[in-house]
Amino acid sequence: MQQETPLRYWLAVLSVTVGTFSIVTSQLLPVGLVPQIAATLGVSEGTVGLTLTVPGFVAAVAAPALVVAAGRLDRRLVLTGLSALLVGANVVSALAPNFAVLLVARILVGLSVGGFWGIAGGIAVRLVPERVVGRATATIFAGVSTATVAGVPASKLLGDLTDWRTAFAVVGVVALGVLAAQIFLLPPLPASRTTKLGDLLSLFRNPEIRVSFVAVFLLVIGHFSAYTFITPILRETGGVAPALSTALLLAYGVAGFAGNFLGGTAAYRNPRRTLIVAAAGLGASLLLFDVVGHSLPGLVALLLVWGAAYGAVPVSLQIWLGSAVPDRREVAGSLFVTAFQVSISLGALSGGLWVDSLGTDGVLLFGGTLTALTAAGLLALRGRSAVD
Repeated sequence: MQQETPLRYWLAVLSVTVGTFSIVTSQLLPVGLVPQIAATLGVSEGTVGLTLTVPGFVAAVAAPALVVAAGRLDRRLVLTGLSALLVGANVVSALAPNFAVLLVARILVGLSVGGFWGIAGGIAVRLVPERVVGRATATIFAGVSTATVAGVPASKLLGDLTDWRTAFAVVGVVALGVLAAQIFLLPPLPASRTTKLGDLLSLFRNPEIRVSFVAVFLLVIGHFSAYTFITPILRETGGVAPALSTALLLAYGVAGFAGNFLGGTAAYRNPRRTLIVAAAGLGASLLLFDVVGHSLPGLVALLLVWGAAYGAVPVSLQIWLGSAVPDRREVAGSLFVTAFQVSISLGALSGGLWVDSLGTDGVLLFGGTLTALTAAGLLALRGRSAVD
C-alpha cells in the first residue's frame, strides 16, 4: 500500500469507484435503449442484443489476458489507459452511422470492461491500510450497484427525452470525468507480482471452483437472457408506457442495491445457502411474470423480487470463490470476470434468439427455468459442499 494520508487514499478509492460506475453504466447502457437503437439503425430488437453479447465476450478474454500481459506495468497507467479507451468507445457509439460501427465501438467497451475489472477487483489492498480493505472493497463495488440503481435508468430517461445517441454521449462525458479523477487521485501502483497462464488453469483442480463456475454460467445466462430485454418485457407483458418503465427500472435498481448488501452480509456466513435462496427468488420471479405480471401491482412486486434476488448473486458468488481459494483470490477474481462476461454474452445472445422467435414470454420461460433448475441443483449438492 502507498503511504498516503487517509483523505488521499479514500480519494483514490473513490476514483476507482466512479470508474466501476462508468464501466458498468457503459456496458449495460443499451438495455434501456433497445427499441430506439433498433428503430434508428434498422435492425431487430434481438439483433440489438449483440451490443451486450459482443463486449461481454471481448471482456471475457481481456480480463485474464491483460492481467498476464500487463506484467510489471504500473497499474495506475493501465487503469487510466482503459478509462481513456472507454471515453473513445462511448463517443464512437454516439456517432455510429450504422449498426456495424456501433458493434466496433462496443468491442472497445469490452476491452475496457475486461481489463479494468481484471485489475480493479482486487486493488483495494494496494490503496488503503489492511484494517479498512474490506470497507474499501465494498466501496469500489458499490459503483456497480449505483450504476444499476441510477446509471442505467438515468440513461434510459435521457434517451426517452432526447435520443439514444445523446445518452451515449453523456456517458462518454462522465467517463472523461472519471479519467481525470484517476489521473489526479490514483497513486503510482507498481506491479507486485506477475501472473502466469498456469496460475489460471490450476485453479480448476479445486471441485468447489468447478461447481461455483457452473453456477456463474447458469445464473448469469438465465438472468441476462431476460434482463437484456426488460424494456420490451415491460411493454408487452405489463403494457407499460416508456415513462413508467423508467421509474420501474429505478425501482428494480433500488431492490438490487438492497439485495447486494443483504446478500453480502448473509454470504459471509454461508455463501452456498445465500446463493440458493437468491437463485430460487430469481427463477420464481421470472416464471411468474406471465401469470401475475399483467397487473401493475403484480409487475412491481415481481420486479422488486427479481432485482433483490439478482443483486445477491454476484456478491455471493465472489465470496464463495474467495472462501474456496483464500490464498489465490486475485487469480480467481480474473477468471470470475471471464466467466461472468461470457455468461452475460451468452445470456444476451440466447435472449435475442428467444425474443425473435417466441417473443418475451419465451425468454421469461427460458431464464426462469434455467435459474430455478440451478437453485435445485445447488440444493441437491449442498450436503457435499466444503463451503457449508
